[in-house]
Amino acid sequence: MSGDGIDKRALFLISYGLYVVSSRMGDKLNGQVANAVMQVTSDPMVLACCLHKENLTTQCIKDSRLFTISVLEEDTPMTFIGNFGFKSGRDIEKFSSCACEFTSREVPYSPDYSLAVIEAEVIDVKEVFTHVLFLGEVKYAKVLKEGKPMTYSYYHEIKKGKSPKHAPTFGLDTGKVR
Repeated sequence: MSGDGIDKRALFLISYGLYVVSSRMGDKLNGQVANAVMQVTSDPMVLACCLHKENLTTQCIKDSRLFTISVLEEDTPMTFIGNFGFKSGRDIEKFSSCACEFTSREVPYSPDYSLAVIEAEVIDVKEVFTHVLFLGEVKYAKVLKEGKPMTYSYYHEIKKGKSPKHAPTFGLDTGKVR
């Protein structure tokens, strides 16, 4: 436990999934790995997605007001996660190394290693310190294949993955709950 009374290991007990959040800004396509995604309501269907305010994907979503969520499967290789999670779209074209498809509203996503894709239209945006919380109404959703969705716990424990610098959970990698 840290000196401020916060045992950061407790936060690892909150369940997360692992997703690729994608959007576009004009002709620029971008996506990133995210774990801070959740369904907020069912009627209408609304998702919440939280991304670091400095990330290119955040800028793309602010510009287009649209985003996709791809639900990653457990078999997703670390090279795919690394492409979307540890590289900047300012330096590389992330969709050049994988299949890229588009929703009817021209929002990009990769079907590679994705169990499902969900498209949402932004209905609200909240600044939360270092991050931006997007609330999006679901406009399209499709199951692409059957499989087990990757949890953030699986990513850390089985795949031995780390949290990138701009992840909401960065800094929590310091201890495991036993």
